[in-house]
Amino acid sequence: MGIADDAVEVRAHGWRTLAAVHGLIETALEKALQSRHGLSVVEYTVMDALDRQDGWHMRMRQLARAAALSNSATTRLVTRLEDRGLLTRVLCADDRRGIYTELTPAGAALLTEARPTHDAVLAEALDEAGATPELAPLVAALRDLAPQTLA
Repeated sequence: MGIADDAVEVRAHGWRTLAAVHGLIETALEKALQSRHGLSVVEYTVMDALDRQDGWHMRMRQLARAAALSNSATTRLVTRLEDRGLLTRVLCADDRRGIYTELTPAGAALLTEARPTHDAVLAEALDEAGATPELAPLVAALRDLAPQTLA
């Protein structure tokens, strides 16, 4: 292997490690959130992003970025959550084309109920990943980035 090949392999190994940690965490979160609260990980992510706006709302485009979804997938997801009474859409008073999304009181209540499950399962999944030698360095780096939330 030449120098360039080594660099490619290092990046590929890093990507595989990141994908493994992500998969482990997402699987654990999906199972727990779905069984205990009837929420998918992406639904929780959207609701959490809206909640972190301190009572304000987000444009659909902002929400798509926050949830790492396409605009069309975000629209479909918001429609499903709106049908369940968890989100609502609000027309922008300044720009008639603008549509904002915000949590309903029912959505905020469900999120408050689901957040401890999310946080506990995330901590458990990180502990599990950290116990795997191949994944431990990445988990340690994640914990260093946000020790107050991941420790």
